[in-house]
Amino acid sequence: CGEGGGGGAENILKDLIFFMYHGTTLTNALKITRGGFLPSSNGMLGPGVYLSWSLQKASAYAHHLPPREEQAILKVRVHVHKVKKIDRQGHHLQKRWHRKGYDTAWVPPNCGMVASGLEEHCVPPNTICKNPPRLEECLRRSYR
Repeated sequence: CGEGGGGGAENILKDLIFFMYHGTTLTNALKITRGGFLPSSNGMLGPGVYLSWSLQKASAYAHHLPPREEQAILKVRVHVHKVKKIDRQGHHLQKRWHRKGYDTAWVPPNCGMVASGLEEHCVPPNTICKNPPRLEECLRRSYR
């Protein structure tokens, strides 16, 4: 997939399949590969599974790990139908995009929503393709 470009995902990302990344602990990654994602109940974009096209963004998660835990990155296929761009805090659909027929909320890079300036997506679990997510072994790091 691409980096989204400056054209706006709302107009170009419809009914497509992309690879995205999810950063978590190795323990959680193994649970996800066996049983699927458990969406967060509330986050910046409301309930859903948080993913990114950016490996850098995904690897920023799970840095404060318990002893003998490892960071892991999952690579998942996501079927995108209708995307809502959320490019500012307080956007009227920031946490309600799914109620208006969108299946993906997208925070574009460098819009001021995320301190890192990197993009991210929030999707419901049913948009993630049924094949199990793949653990990116080469990206796994130990924090022992």
